[in-house]
Amino acid sequence: MHTLTHTEADALSFFHMTPDLVCIASKEGYFKKVNKSVLEKLEYSETELFSRPIKDFQHPDDQPPTAQTRAELLEGKHLVNFQNRYISKSGKVIWLEWTSIYVPDKEIVFAIAKDITSRKLIDLETEQKYLKFKNLATHFKTKIEKDRKYFAVELHEELAQLAAVIKQDMDWLGSNTPELNGFAKERVTHAVTVSGMMITTIRRIAFSVSPNILSDLGLNETLVWMCDEFSAINHIPCEFEAAYDEQRVSPEIRMDFFRICQEAMNNIIRHAAAKRVNVCIREDNSFVYLVISDDGKGFDVLSTPAGSGITGMQELASSVNGVLEIHSIPGEGTIVSAKVPL
Repeated sequence: MHTLTHTEADALSFFHMTPDLVCIASKEGYFKKVNKSVLEKLEYSETELFSRPIKDFQHPDDQPPTAQTRAELLEGKHLVNFQNRYISKSGKVIWLEWTSIYVPDKEIVFAIAKDITSRKLIDLETEQKYLKFKNLATHFKTKIEKDRKYFAVELHEELAQLAAVIKQDMDWLGSNTPELNGFAKERVTHAVTVSGMMITTIRRIAFSVSPNILSDLGLNETLVWMCDEFSAINHIPCEFEAAYDEQRVSPEIRMDFFRICQEAMNNIIRHAAAKRVNVCIREDNSFVYLVISDDGKGFDVLSTPAGSGITGMQELASSVNGVLEIHSIPGEGTIVSAKVPL
């Protein structure tokens, strides 16, 4: 008869006394030995547990990933903090977190698990609340964009058209009323010039509020136009580079990239004193990146409080599960980058 060593006796005591679920399983996937906690949690007898494959007690949705992880375990990979669900005899779903090792010379798996059901339920509830608020935020953002589009159409189709009529009337007056004196003709010419400037300004504001070109021609063409306008108005070279597949990017991300770019370029005009600006969108297998860089005066990011512009850009990136980062050094320019999962 084998006499237990102190180490074996301690291990056996731990096996029976620990509140964690401890078991020994065969290479074929059957329980060979379980402690009291396993019996209490799963509500089966030893006979019932030993007579069926372990996978029969697992949640059906978790069986394929568990089988894959078990295959890796038998090939020598240690299993640490693996989570799956078991179903008790009474039908309760139990979340377990496993740490296991395979002992090849004995062809057994030694495994210990913690019941994380309470923690998991809290996590799932938090996730559901997050999704609820995210959907609500998306709803409001969509409504805001619809309101912007309506306002832009009113600006362009109504106000710009009225300004165009005024310009036409002033042109007619200047061409068909020779009896006007020099001062009057000068005022008419001035009115024609100002009304033309007003039409251009209205169209620019309408584009800023809601760019129809974005839905008509796509993000690339919109940013090309935006960079050209930025260069023409501010006399600062601005180039756009595209190294991504626009079709992989959702309409929501396209709109948020446009808004981030819009805000970043406004900040460059107000603060950067830059001589050159570059806008780039690129992608890898999992993420798409928007990068706006300038060679302006830069600033100390850590000592600068986040203004509404920076906060707004961060919120836009966050709303599509992305992250916005700002890298800047005084005298060395600024880089604004948004990283969003595809």
